[in-house]
Amino acid sequence: MRKELADKLLRELLKNSKRSDRELAKLLNVSQPTVTRTRHKLEKNGMIQDYTITPDFRRMGFELLAITLIKLKPEVRSPEVFKRAQEYTEKFPNAIFAGHGEGLGMTSVIISFHHDFTDYTRKWNQMRLDWKDYLLDLKTFIVSLEDGTIKRFSSTYLKDVPHKRK
Repeated sequence: MRKELADKLLRELLKNSKRSDRELAKLLNVSQPTVTRTRHKLEKNGMIQDYTITPDFRRMGFELLAITLIKLKPEVRSPEVFKRAQEYTEKFPNAIFAGHGEGLGMTSVIISFHHDFTDYTRKWNQMRLDWKDYLLDLKTFIVSLEDGTIKRFSSTYLKDVPHKRK
C-alpha cells in the first residue's frame, strides 16, 4: 500500500505540484499527515528533486531549442573530465540537461534553449574553443519554438507512464 500511495502521490504532483497536502489527502482518500509523510519520504530518497513550473519558453524570449550531440575523444572520458564538464555546464544556464550516452556515433548530449540563432552560435562556438582538446565532433538539431512545437515540453506527461523504481 505504501508504494502504491507513493506512486499515486507522485502522479498527482506531476499533474499539479501546487496542490496542498490537504487537497491531495482528499483526492487520495488518506489523511493529510500521511500525505505529508509520504511526500517527505519521496523528497528524502530523491524521487522528488524539485518543485518547479513549466513556463512558456517562447514567451520568455527563447526562440530555439537545441539538442546537441557531442563525440568526445575516448582517451578523455575520465572522472576528471566528467567533473570539468559538470562545472562547465553549471556556468551555462541555457542548458537544461547534459549527460553521457551512446548513439549515432556520439557520446554526450546537451539540451538547451536560446534566445535566437546568434545566441546559439556564440554559445556553441565558445564551447568548441573551450573544449577543442576533447572534442571529435559536435552536431546540433535546432527546433524553432515559434512553429516547430508539436507537443509542449513538460514532465506532466509522465503522470501516465508506469514508474519503475530503482
